[in-house]
Amino acid sequence: MKLLVPTAAATDLEVPDLVELVRYDPEGPVPAEHADAVGLVAWGNAAGTLEDAARRLTSLRWVQGLAAGPDSVLAAGFAPDVVLCSGVGLHTPTVTEHALALVLALVRRLPASAAAQAEQRWARELGGTQPLHPPGPVTTLLDARVTVWGFGAIGQRLGQVLAGLGAHVTGVARTAGERGGLPVVGPDGLDEVLAATDVLVLVLPSGPATDSALDARRLTLLPDHAYVVNVGRGSTVDEDALVSALRAGTLAGAALDVAATEPLPPGSPLWDAPHLVLTPHAAGGRPVGAAALIRQNLDALLAGRPLRNVLPR
Repeated sequence: MKLLVPTAAATDLEVPDLVELVRYDPEGPVPAEHADAVGLVAWGNAAGTLEDAARRLTSLRWVQGLAAGPDSVLAAGFAPDVVLCSGVGLHTPTVTEHALALVLALVRRLPASAAAQAEQRWARELGGTQPLHPPGPVTTLLDARVTVWGFGAIGQRLGQVLAGLGAHVTGVARTAGERGGLPVVGPDGLDEVLAATDVLVLVLPSGPATDSALDARRLTLLPDHAYVVNVGRGSTVDEDALVSALRAGTLAGAALDVAATEPLPPGSPLWDAPHLVLTPHAAGGRPVGAAALIRQNLDALLAGRPLRNVLPR
């Protein structure tokens, strides 16, 4: 059995003797001599290379994506009998870290401090004696009302971290209830929750159901003092509506790690939008525990057992 693994992924992976581990360059098509592979690990593949693999690798039985989002693997066109798996859980620690950093950057007004530093100005309005809960945008997570929209593994971990820092966290998911000890509302409760939100964090996947989920209407539901953070997918936010809200002052600020078009093109209004922090899709990019997941699913495949993180099709 031949297993194809990208050159930069799971460098600590060890496989049984009956498995031939082949490293391939994800920037290009799989070489013809490896078209007989039974397993393929997808990570960092250039545009069109997974579609090419789906056409040419006719012996495939299993594709293991390492991304949390399943969109690229699902869209590649692999045969119906190929088991597709995602990397859900591999990015939970790092995306949680980055989301927390963006939330704190906004709440603790780090962009304003950086601007004052560039001017060599000691910003007395940002330091010294301060009220704990001044009017307007929150300046601490203590008692802040934080909504995490998208309450899977990452959303739950982030929610627990934010709650540990004193925030009142509400999750938003397809079904209401409780997850990870935190309250969760469904779609029917979203509008009411947005109207009472100080910080909104989006951890939504891409797809028809989430395209422009945060649109102009929902942005108007947020209080003028609210912050928006997106560490999910850029397609889930109406970027034009977001920029308009920032320019109009009907939103206090935003932080985006993702954009609808990446890399963000020159001339995008996001570059110059006021009170906006941009990071270049830096939250994930380092699947933690990838080798263990690959080996677990490889062993399951060889033994005829169910695999982990199987994607419905």
